[in-house]
This record gives sequence, structure tokens and C-alpha cells, in this order.
Amino acid sequence: MGPKNPVTPGPETIDTLIANLFGGEDERAESAAVGLGQLGAAALPSLEAALASEDPERRWWALRALAEIDSPEVPGLLAVHLADPDPAVRHCAALGLVRRPHPEAIPRLVEMLADQDRQLAGLARRSLAACGGTAVPALLGCAHSPDPGARLEAFRALAEIADRRAVPVFFKALQEGDSALIEYWAEYGLEKMGLGMAFFEP
Repeated sequence: MGPKNPVTPGPETIDTLIANLFGGEDERAESAAVGLGQLGAAALPSLEAALASEDPERRWWALRALAEIDSPEVPGLLAVHLADPDPAVRHCAALGLVRRPHPEAIPRLVEMLADQDRQLAGLARRSLAACGGTAVPALLGCAHSPDPGARLEAFRALAEIADRRAVPVFFKALQEGDSALIEYWAEYGLEKMGLGMAFFEP
């Protein structure tokens, strides 16, 4: 038997889920976010409208639900809120971009690697790693940043991506004796690429 035809969600279904999403009960809201994700693009207009709210909690939950939706419009909507005035909303946007990578957000994400909010910097690093090779040139530039926190996050992202364009940077860090954490991620990246310490044998 072939797959059943998808059912087009009615407005009542979306309205109920939206009400639960913003109803103030976290468990129902989380369930509604997943449900809206299953509805896909049909849920976008209601969630986009919520992103304009002055209530940061409403924006947070709208972004949380958007991250569940596999639509080409979603990454751009998430990226806009990397500059949201509320820290929790920025966190939610960055986390959403881990699931929905957006190459156009790479410059902003690289800037965030130096953020004093180290949790946000870590989420930015994860979002960059999710972009894969597209993020490598920007991360290689950040690997020379004077900010030690940004450099560490850049090295970690490069190690997670394991793109061979990072080999010279990893080699230099080990050869010149960088910080222990930088050296750890340089070694990790080389091992992930199948080079390991054999790369340094004469």
C-alpha cells in the first residue's frame, strides 16, 4: 500500500497549537513546537507574526518552533534574531541555526565567538560547525584572533569540521606550542582527518 496523502492542516489545528505554544506552560509549549514543525510551512505565517512581538518569551517560543520546520525560509528568520535585544532569544536563535545552518549568518556567528557570554559563543561555534566547509575560510581568519576565547572556539569548530584547509593552522599551533586547549583541538582535528601525530614524523 502506498503512503497516504498528507492532510492539509486546518486553521483550528494551527490555532490550537499556537495557543499552546504561547500559553505559558513549558511542557505544552514544547509539544506544540514539535507539532507545528510537523505542519511545516503552513505554520510559518503565525510564527513570523509572533517574532514581531515585544514579549521576548513569545519571540523565544516562536524561534523554538521555527527550528522544527524544514523550510528554506527558516534559517534566515533565525539569523535575524542573532541580534535580538534579549540574551535568551539570541541563544535560541543560535541553537536553531545548529539544526538549520545558514551560510549567510557566518560573519555574525564568527563575531559572536568573542562574545563575553561564553554560552552564546559556544552556540555560535556549533552553528558554524553545522555550516561545514562553507564556514572554514572565516574560521581560519578567526583562528588568528587576538581574543583567546574566539581563537579557541574557532579551533574547536575547525576540528569538528575536519577540513584539510585547517591543517597548516593546526600544525603551526602544535609546532609553536600554543595553549593546551588549542593544542588539544589541533590534535583532535588532525586525528579526525586521519593524520594524527604521524603527520609530524620526519
